[in-house]
Amino acid sequence: MKLITDNKEYADEYLKSTTNPESFWAEQANDFVWRKKWAAVLQWDFNTPEVKWFLGGKLNITENCIDRHLPTRANQTAILWESNDPVETSKKITYQQLYEQVCKVGNMLKANGVKKGDRVCIYMPMIPETAYAILGCARIGAVHSVVFAGFSSGSVADRINDSGCKVLLTSDGAFRGDKSINLKSIVDEALLKSPSVEKCIVVERTKVAINMQTGRDAWWHTEMQNAPTVCEAEEMDAEDLLFILYTSGSTGKPKGMVHTCGGYMVYVGYTFKTVFQYKEGQLYWCTADVGWVTGHSYILYGPLLNGGTSLMFEGVPSWPDMGRFWQVIEKHKVNIFYTAPTAIRSLEKAPISFVEKYNLSSLQVLGTVGEPINEEAWQWYNKNIGKHNCPIVDTWWQTETGGIMISPIAGITKTKPSFATLPLPGVQPAVMGENGKEMEGNNIEGRLTIKFPWPSMARTIYGDHQRFKETYFSTFPGKYFTGDGCKRDEDGYYRITGRVDDIIIVSGHNMGTAEVESAIDEHSAVCESAVVGYPHDIKGQGIYAFVVTYEPVHEETHLRNEIKEVVSKIIGPIAKPDKIQFVSGLPKTRSGKIMRRILRKIAEGDTTNLGDITTLLDPTVVDEIKSGAL
Repeated sequence: MKLITDNKEYADEYLKSTTNPESFWAEQANDFVWRKKWAAVLQWDFNTPEVKWFLGGKLNITENCIDRHLPTRANQTAILWESNDPVETSKKITYQQLYEQVCKVGNMLKANGVKKGDRVCIYMPMIPETAYAILGCARIGAVHSVVFAGFSSGSVADRINDSGCKVLLTSDGAFRGDKSINLKSIVDEALLKSPSVEKCIVVERTKVAINMQTGRDAWWHTEMQNAPTVCEAEEMDAEDLLFILYTSGSTGKPKGMVHTCGGYMVYVGYTFKTVFQYKEGQLYWCTADVGWVTGHSYILYGPLLNGGTSLMFEGVPSWPDMGRFWQVIEKHKVNIFYTAPTAIRSLEKAPISFVEKYNLSSLQVLGTVGEPINEEAWQWYNKNIGKHNCPIVDTWWQTETGGIMISPIAGITKTKPSFATLPLPGVQPAVMGENGKEMEGNNIEGRLTIKFPWPSMARTIYGDHQRFKETYFSTFPGKYFTGDGCKRDEDGYYRITGRVDDIIIVSGHNMGTAEVESAIDEHSAVCESAVVGYPHDIKGQGIYAFVVTYEPVHEETHLRNEIKEVVSKIIGPIAKPDKIQFVSGLPKTRSGKIMRRILRKIAEGDTTNLGDITTLLDPTVVDEIKSGAL
């Protein structure tokens, strides 16, 4: 894949990709190793919806991530691992070592009964074994389902059961800043409700005391001990499942997004190189967790497909102090740094001395991911981290899209704070108006859709294709609806304005309001609740809960803490409401629908522009909610 070198070349590539998409994507796909070439590039129908790329093509993604690099890169670092504890020695894992460890994991999984097509749940911290586990699954054709190691036992069980995982890979515990989390105890609780899991294999990381169930549980190091270091890669069809990754749904039940082998490989390989303008020898660091799609696509698959060196970080930006990110950049001479606006905003609040004590001159490209970045944070990042010398790629994409869709190309696209700028080659956005018709021209605002398939798009929701169709392809027939609003300015640049459905983006992570409400309602004192997002200085959006209780509340602080604990236990700490307001009733229409737009306005502090409330069953509750707003 050649790099785009200027704006004219971008315009030419974009025109080529939209006038003849099949030829464009075949050209990109030819840069990878295929055991058998495809018979047709694309077959699609957004009404069904059905999308297939590289039909009949045979490959294994790990041969493209690892094997093909061995003749020239065997001794090059593939993954540079940095511990949570700055005192612990970093690990450099070469492509040869990665090959051997991935093969061992593949053989270990096969020895534990895993076959092509079986689902394997991975609930692990940011340690090298997690990378080996993901790639080991792909090596033998098993479908990996990674669950973020901050979710509760209930959330883990839900995901295991939905996909019918046969084996669970985990660790005894995880280090996170100055805390140690007992992951195995969470797993034990989840497995009480997950009958499909036959084996649980545990990495020793924190050395915390854990229970090991005879016959089911085994230690990773014991299982790996005698596993051979050569494992023939399973031949996969381009449309075979590579992974399932869950994202929150507005109806409460998480959606298992299905990604397949061929199209995903081509797209993330292409977009990694194109967006970051990755060049030979650069050190790239994405601070995401592998439990999210950013970790899948741009910590592991994207960099490795390009023969890159990817830094994998176990820790947090605030420990042992607020200079940790900058210390790591100086220590390893990081060239490309990709992080979330949430992290930038939290670090922006710290004294600038935490930045100034480190040499950041190695940096060449900065990136943001997970949510739109506000202008103030963008300017701070540009001035203090990039020293006005590093292009910032503000990337827009989703779990569902598999890879970056709209973004500046580093050093090529003229950037504009808070704008994701232009679609990448092969991406055809359409802005839809309230009338359901595509809006032409610039200086417009509407809903963001995509009108033509791209290779890494999700193929379905695991086990529920009807929900896939209803969620993404029914709002605007013939188009993929992103769920996001957007503006297109006079330059044709896109600015993402946020979710238009019942999803809150908290620190870059999607939270379904129904999921949080369901957890709150589990508390015995709660009658019902309604959850909305509101602007939060650090997280981007905070969670604001309006809660109706059976009895008058006398100890509000105590009950708030109890409700937060319930939510933490059911979903995970990430979903705890930031604000809980106790109310006697919720604004409902006569048909019983909660008017969340009113609650959103109140949560945002806008109590003067609530619109027409005469259709409410009891309009007086609005005044009560306004007067008690937090």
